[in-house]
Amino acid sequence: MHLARFPRVRLFPTPTPLEKLENLTRHLGGPEIWIKRDDCTVVATGGNKIRKLEWLVGEARAQGADHLITQGAVQSNHVRQTAAVARRFGMKCTALLERRVGTNDRDYLNSGNVLLDRMFGCAIEYRPPGLDMNAEAVAKGEALRAEGAKPYVIPGGGSNRVGSLGYVSCAQELVQQADEMDLHVDRLVTATGSAGTHAGLLVGLQGCNAGIPVLGIGVRNPKDRQEAAVHSLAEATADYVGVRGGIPRATVDANCDYIGPGYGQPTDGMKEAVLMLARLEGLLLDPVYSGKAMAGLIDLIRKGKFDKNERVVFLHTGGQAGLFGYTGMFEHAMEQTG
Repeated sequence: MHLARFPRVRLFPTPTPLEKLENLTRHLGGPEIWIKRDDCTVVATGGNKIRKLEWLVGEARAQGADHLITQGAVQSNHVRQTAAVARRFGMKCTALLERRVGTNDRDYLNSGNVLLDRMFGCAIEYRPPGLDMNAEAVAKGEALRAEGAKPYVIPGGGSNRVGSLGYVSCAQELVQQADEMDLHVDRLVTATGSAGTHAGLLVGLQGCNAGIPVLGIGVRNPKDRQEAAVHSLAEATADYVGVRGGIPRATVDANCDYIGPGYGQPTDGMKEAVLMLARLEGLLLDPVYSGKAMAGLIDLIRKGKFDKNERVVFLHTGGQAGLFGYTGMFEHAMEQTG
């Protein structure tokens, strides 16, 4: 795959760290757990969307855009990162925030990512739950174009074939790191939501002939819908970059047993995972994506679904700013656990 033929901007130094979680591995009694630190992508506290935005903003600039339009839930990590990157390149940013999580909690509505969105000067519009939010973003882009702007619309999570190039590239980076470290990776685990990260990893690993399976821990959709979305985007991305033979449906694996009551809604497993990583490794996860993905990994290990001798890499997708939107919940959890 020759990714240099696609327009790109450079936003952070690579590679992101690949580190062994010695204490967590010991605590769980195996397998050997490593972490790919895509919370270290620098811009606006980092996160996985920065990789996607390198390619999305590259295309936007190539098209002469001056205004980025995107959408997400109220505490969207993607919106925060898009707003910051827009400012870096002298663009305006408008975000449509869906009231996807039914709450009147002041921290959720005003702190965390929402506070940072406003600090970056992002124009925010709210939408009720249940709308086709990507269609809403397209309509907003058309309205701004009619006013004389040059908008570029980015789907939720930056998840289309252009944004997925960020994780095609990440897969290549991970394989090179592992080779240089003489590290045999048996499995890669990550959160799967809007599908771009999961799909890009599948395409990149397939293109490298790496033979590393990917397990996505779902954060929103049931298994059938999530796997269908990931496969569809992986096929589109594979076609875009020229991976022959496409992506076999059998390689798409999503476990959606750890979503709990719904997207962005806390679970006991997520709270345990966030506090466990903080107290064992000094690492911060987020409550919506990496926290639930780690909760899934921990539970599957406890149930014996991983061989004790496996080497598992957990891809940290960032999002720690979202912790401040859940202050009361974590205060209560820490009172209960000490």
